[in-house]
Amino acid sequence: MSLSEHTTCSSLPADPVAADALIGIPRQQTNPSRWQGEQWAEFVRSLREQGIEIREARADTGIYVTDAGGLAYGMPHGVVLARSTEQIAALMKAAQMFAVPVTVRGGGLTTEGESVAFGGILLDMTGMSRVLHVDREALIVRTQAGIFWHLLAEVLRRDGLDYISAPLNLSSSVGGTLGVGGIDVNSSKYGCSADQAISLQVVTPTGEIVECSDDENSELFERIILGYGQFGIITEASLHIRPYTPLRMHYFYYAALKPCVEDLLMLDASQACDYTGILTMMDSAITLLVAFDSDEREAEFMAQVKPKLRGYGELMFALHLAVSFSWRPWKWKEALFLLRRKRELFPDLQPAQHMQDGRMLDRTVVFSRAVWKHWGDRHMVIPDLATSRDKFVQAVERGNAVCRKYFPYYTLYCVGIRLRDDHRAHYELSSIPADAEGWAYGCEFEPMYNGVEYSRDRLQSFKNEIYDVGVELETSYYRFGGMMKGYIRRALGDAVVEKHLQLKRQADPAMILNRDVIF
Repeated sequence: MSLSEHTTCSSLPADPVAADALIGIPRQQTNPSRWQGEQWAEFVRSLREQGIEIREARADTGIYVTDAGGLAYGMPHGVVLARSTEQIAALMKAAQMFAVPVTVRGGGLTTEGESVAFGGILLDMTGMSRVLHVDREALIVRTQAGIFWHLLAEVLRRDGLDYISAPLNLSSSVGGTLGVGGIDVNSSKYGCSADQAISLQVVTPTGEIVECSDDENSELFERIILGYGQFGIITEASLHIRPYTPLRMHYFYYAALKPCVEDLLMLDASQACDYTGILTMMDSAITLLVAFDSDEREAEFMAQVKPKLRGYGELMFALHLAVSFSWRPWKWKEALFLLRRKRELFPDLQPAQHMQDGRMLDRTVVFSRAVWKHWGDRHMVIPDLATSRDKFVQAVERGNAVCRKYFPYYTLYCVGIRLRDDHRAHYELSSIPADAEGWAYGCEFEPMYNGVEYSRDRLQSFKNEIYDVGVELETSYYRFGGMMKGYIRRALGDAVVEKHLQLKRQADPAMILNRDVIF
């Protein structure tokens, strides 16, 4: 057999992750190829004739070279700072005409390159960051979509109001969050952030300005919500809000994952509390977070539900760990890490300046600062598994085993999402698994580098193994776009993907809006 026969890609079986990747290469998905700039000059000339500023200097484009993940790198040909819905509509009409890719970016908190532009235009939505109207009686806010959640919260607090559900890292944008879901520690009660959307103003890929909701242009609304930016650009959003309340947090500690996850499932099903979640330090110290908006619900929980939990209080768990590690000297290094991590993390989760009478006055500030300080790094790798209730324990345990294989230190974050009754139409091509009923559950698996530099291939192989678990269990993923987009067909099936690909081609004839994120 000739050398050419050995190396001809067409002779190899199709790679399920990336069509242009060779079997056996650990890094199974890489950055897409860069757009080569066809008709760029004509495109720029057209926009400038309409008074739209395009920034092409390296100092302007270079600041968008990567996202929060720090693994995908690309450079736009030019940057447009969003100023108005009409400006974005004109931009999209010209992009369709000249077939110029448009990548939309809010907070840039993607981790798989979804908000990185590999050529073309980078549309920075943070130029549209104003709250337009607050209806205090109807509890509705109308806001521009480029605003960060923490800025929205600051405006709402002036009137004693608050968002309902938002991502823990509140330096993400409202529009970007609605496009992927958005998960909070109260999502098991209220649903994801996208479920709080009443109506949206959207610029379609062909430049039309459309208002959509469950009652108006409902098909577009269904495609936009959790649509990963494929079917339009959210420019304004009307959201449900609520009266502001401080919260009181309780922590229960476990030495094993399974009983903690089972207790989380029980709490969500009972709706006995307002906030729930699991945060771990490896599988040695597992913390169940439980919090309340009202004294009455807290008192009822303490009397009726707390006795059913299998977790320890802080002192008893510390004694348990001490005994457990005392006769395993080979684990003392891990024990010292856990102790140091607790000393660094817990004061930031309950800072004195944001506490009063045992209540956390501003979870917006506390959680956002803690996320970046204690989980952020040069590379943020956060593969996840999104499952139905019945598969969640198995998914967490199997994902944890993968973490143990690759890293000495890591953390898991688990949370439930209460689903709306008509979730199948809204969540068909999304992180919500098709077999979920009532609640869906997600677990993020995040390495803690602790000063160690890991190669890109090792990090990619880690992500692949987590995602392979999802394929075997027939689950979904929260971050299946960008570099991990090859898993979409494996997770959701050809029928679902082809249906939405056809819808994408109809809505976006030049296939230029957020290309290579999903399609």
